[in-house]
Amino acid sequence: MRRYISVGGVVKPLVVTLCGSVKFKQAFWDANFNETMAGKIVLSVGGLEHDDHFDLTEEDKRMLGDLHKRKIDMSDEILVLNVGGYIGKSTEGEIEYARQHGKGVRFLEE
Repeated sequence: MRRYISVGGVVKPLVVTLCGSVKFKQAFWDANFNETMAGKIVLSVGGLEHDDHFDLTEEDKRMLGDLHKRKIDMSDEILVLNVGGYIGKSTEGEIEYARQHGKGVRFLEE
């Protein structure tokens, strides 16, 4: 498993964005820890601890989706947390977006 990438002769840690349904909170926490311990910089969804306490509007959800795409833009790859093989519509869009922009795509479960 690669840990580093060379950009313009500078070696830097790989940046990975976690993608998947926020209903799998433990998978996000575990992947964040495991990827960090593998020497990678991890970007994830915001508000896992608070998602049960806020009612998000459709505008909020769109903004968060756009923000997550900007995280993918900053990444070298995404890690899809497809627990039990589940991939929702938003995650499908993130996978397609990552591939269209030349990002690596890995899956928690093959």
